[in-house]
Amino acid sequence: MRGTVLSSPEVDAEPIVNLTDKAKRHILKIREAEESPETLALWIEVVGARGGEYAYDLYFDVPANAGDGDAVLHNDDLDVVIPAASVENMRGATLDMARDLLNPGMVITNPNRPPAAPGMGSPQIAAPQPGDLTGTVEERVRQVLDQFINPSIAAHGGTASLIAVEDDTAYVRLGGGCVGCGMAAVTLSQGITVAIRDAVPEIANVVDQTDHASGTNPYYEAAKK
Repeated sequence: MRGTVLSSPEVDAEPIVNLTDKAKRHILKIREAEESPETLALWIEVVGARGGEYAYDLYFDVPANAGDGDAVLHNDDLDVVIPAASVENMRGATLDMARDLLNPGMVITNPNRPPAAPGMGSPQIAAPQPGDLTGTVEERVRQVLDQFINPSIAAHGGTASLIAVEDDTAYVRLGGGCVGCGMAAVTLSQGITVAIRDAVPEIANVVDQTDHASGTNPYYEAAKK
């Protein structure tokens, strides 16, 4: 698998994250919609754990905002920043494009697994388990969004709300900074969907009802009439 191996002299010489060529091209295309794109780095942060896997938040910010211990991974045309608390959890991971045509977008394959016990520390939040929730299916889905999803994505100006539940499908709408964000597909597939499925077994599908074309930087092009 071709790609770019990124490492940080601030941490050590070992690779931390591998970006495939397809993922890198996709990220650069998304970044072009941002203001002053050449000044922005891709930030990858572990924000929780569900079902034995880490969950992630991907966003753009300037490398200068990196703090002590954050890994700044330098590349010719795309720097990547991994917050200090996520470095060891991300070591050896690969960011790639999904091969599932029904669920396109970026995916992270990570050889690391979260500890069996919760409590990884801020800003990571342990997801609610089925036994922790009460009420109807719709009420329990709202609890997942309120207790887990929104506290995680609020740090970057995003929100998620439940529109409806029909049969085994939950319809959600993203708001704030998630509207028109090219990273929203990752947030939905590797964050929101996994959390809801794990906590509310009756839900098999999560559908995004967001009008992303109305966002500041839309990544869905409106259909031509």
